[in-house]
Order: sequence, then structure tokens, then C-alpha cells
Amino acid sequence: MSEPQLASLLEEPAMRDAIAVVFERSDGGREELQWADVRNALSSDQWGRLIRTGTLVEGSSGFAIADPDRIQRALEERDQGSEPDENGDEIEAEPWAWYDKAVGLTALAFFMGYWNTGIRNTVASFDDLVLAPITDVLPFYAVIILLAIVTGLYSTVLQARLTNTEKLQAYQKRMNDLQERQKAAKERGDDEALERIREEQMAAAGDQLGMFKLQFRPMVWIMLLTIPVFLWLRWKVRGGHLGSGETGLVVPLAGAVSWQDPLVGPMATWIVWYFLCSMASRQLIRKTLAIQPASPSS
Repeated sequence: MSEPQLASLLEEPAMRDAIAVVFERSDGGREELQWADVRNALSSDQWGRLIRTGTLVEGSSGFAIADPDRIQRALEERDQGSEPDENGDEIEAEPWAWYDKAVGLTALAFFMGYWNTGIRNTVASFDDLVLAPITDVLPFYAVIILLAIVTGLYSTVLQARLTNTEKLQAYQKRMNDLQERQKAAKERGDDEALERIREEQMAAAGDQLGMFKLQFRPMVWIMLLTIPVFLWLRWKVRGGHLGSGETGLVVPLAGAVSWQDPLVGPMATWIVWYFLCSMASRQLIRKTLAIQPASPSS
């Protein structure tokens, strides 16, 4: 059996557990095994693969491990590497810098503006200093399109630049590996392996928090810029700050609707229009800039 073949087998959670079972039940490779000795822990396909790859070789009364020392070293290295990522390094939690925390607190304060009139009016008034000249030139529906494009642009760019995709993939790979091994152990009815996997899952409980921190960091920066825009739109529509001619839109099927009329369920027309423009602009921006959505599996 070549080194690449062994490495390939060990990459598969089910086969890694199968090799561990065979090694254990053969007393570290000193005894030969029959299929009956492991049939309660291995599938026939796994047993066959171990023979086909040369991991097990035919002996005088059964099958023996071809190179017990190499198998032992490989299993020990894998056991020691159950916590590290695919490169053998530990996945260190990425701490937030002080400015990330400051941005998070500021975004939270802006978020309170959805319920607090004072915060909403203060933020919207500052926004209006910048946006008022634009509203004087463009109709309100076009202003919403422009804002959706701008927010879509910086949201997409910030998401791509601030998300540590490699660490997210390492977290996801570790969790998927544990889930696959757990599933394989349940199918075999291997209680010992299940107990070991549960211990590993408890030790890796911090992965969920680490993933959340990685995913939420770009979100607070996006919220810092997006929430004030949304508060200004709400202030503009519901606060009676629209021009006399800015009544609403003509929508297919619904006809002429005002900006405050519910259009999709309880959602007002201006909210639906903003979200539609925002989603469309983000898709276009991603394709134009060749930016893939950040996700653990990407």
C-alpha cells in the first residue's frame, strides 16, 4: 500500500474509523482477522476496500495489516490532528479589534432608531444634509434605486474583504467530518467510536462561536452604513417629507399604490421597492466584479 493510498483512506471519516477498528482488534497488527471478527463494526464494502488497497493482506488463517507501524503512526498523527484544521494548524478564534467593537456598538445604537423616534430623526436629519440635493434632482423611486446600488456595492465589497473564507471553510470541514464519522459509527453500531466522537464534538463546541464571530464581523460594518439609509427612507416616507408629486408607484397587478400602502403582506411599497432594487443590484455587482458570495462551503 502506497503512502498516497493510506492518506486517501484516512481522509474519509468512515474509512479512518474502519482502519482504527481493524488495528485495535488485530492487537496492533499482531493477530490475523477474519471478516466475522469485524462484521459488527465494518461494512462489507469497507472490508473489501482495505483488502483491495493492500491495507490488509492475506495471511495463513485470515488477513493481517500490511504495515502495522505505519498504520499506527498515521492513526496517532490523525488523532493528534483532530483539533487542527486541514493544514495541521489549530483554528485560532479571530478576535475583534477595538474598532470592530466600536462599529458594532454604533450599529446597535443606529438599530434602536427603528423604535426610538429621537434616534431616527437625528440620524435621518444628518443623512438628509447629503441626500437632499439628490432628491431635488431625481424622483424618489430613482433615489431608492441609487441608494440600493450604493448600499449593494459597499455591502458586497465589505463582505468579500472582511470575511475570512479559509477559516470558515476549516470550521465547516471539521464539523462535517465529525458529522460523517458520527453517521458512519451509528450505522455500524460502534458505541466506542460514538463516545470518542461525542468527546471531540464537545471539545470543538467553540467552533460555532468562532464561525459566528467570523460571519458577523462584516455584518456590523455593513449595518453601520445600511441602517442610516433605511432610517432616512422611513423618515422621508412616514414623516411626511416627500414632495407633493411623490405619491408612489404603478405596480403590475396592484396598479397605482402609494409609498406607504402595504404591497407584500404588511410590507409597505417603499420597503418592497428598496429590497427588490437592492437584491438586483447585488447580483449585478457580484457578477460584474466576479465576487462569489462568502460562505463556509464556497
